[in-house]
Amino acid sequence: MNADGSSPFWLGFDLGATKMLAKIFDTQFQQVGRERKRTHGYLDAQSGLERIKKTIRGALNNAGLSSSQLGGIGVGFPAPMNLEEGRLLEAVNVGWKGIHLQKELEDEFECSVVVANDVDLGVYGEYRFGAARGARCAIGVFPGTGIGGGCVYEGRILRGKHSSCMEIGHIQINAHGKLCGCGHYGCLETEASRLAISAEAAKAAYRGEAPHLREAVGLDLQEIRSGALAKAIQNGDTVIEQIVRRAAEKIGRATGNLVTILCPDVIVLGGGLIEAMPELFVSVVREEARATAMRPFRDMFEVFPAELGDDAGVRGAAAWAANCFA
Repeated sequence: MNADGSSPFWLGFDLGATKMLAKIFDTQFQQVGRERKRTHGYLDAQSGLERIKKTIRGALNNAGLSSSQLGGIGVGFPAPMNLEEGRLLEAVNVGWKGIHLQKELEDEFECSVVVANDVDLGVYGEYRFGAARGARCAIGVFPGTGIGGGCVYEGRILRGKHSSCMEIGHIQINAHGKLCGCGHYGCLETEASRLAISAEAAKAAYRGEAPHLREAVGLDLQEIRSGALAKAIQNGDTVIEQIVRRAAEKIGRATGNLVTILCPDVIVLGGGLIEAMPELFVSVVREEARATAMRPFRDMFEVFPAELGDDAGVRGAAAWAANCFA
């Protein structure tokens, strides 16, 4: 309860590759306010932090609330996090390092803040409200600019002693592969992220093997996004389908190895690639995961597309704040 006896509201914030999204929910997790801003690429850390604060203020204004009416803020950030300090360790796809995000936001809004990896909170959102409802162990894999992973086990986000974990995008699958932003070579992200797929698609278009894609969006990687890839496949660019399938197979094999370790009952696939091509990704990842996992575990899990879309991260963040502070 708030100091005046009223029920608290819960604010969830999610930072994506192209947008910042903040939403406020009541105790039944019905939305009462929101604010969405473009990320403008990835700003330097200080400018990005100010934009995060501005987005949260916008959601409060939209809801007609003050921060004193919040029970807490949950923040999802695309990086490994020091969870004890609320500090991001190193955001390889953002270029930020060592920011004390929790303290910055607690000082600004004078309320409790919990910071977690964005995919962890997306999986928690799907566990509470979406495709993984009722799961004992749910794994989430969210391919986008990178590839994020998360796990909810018996209602809690799986984590290390001090930091977030489940960095599936940085599992090495090709020791002689491309350099990853994390400093290693051949990580899953370099082989199967949306950016990796788009790079291969651009090469195919340049060679004249994907005429529909080239006509629609040209060779600019920024324009070869999930929807453009899906439309190119629909229009007959078979080489694009082959590129996407190979990436999905690699994600499936990595996921199958996680099945052997954690034996989940539900695997949730999320992000723009999945939203644009759900049947392709779900079927290929399911098949490869079952072929890769240890034999006794192969029929113990199901693979579903995420149900909540953009809401997974913000609803998960708000719900996790309520779990931590209510």
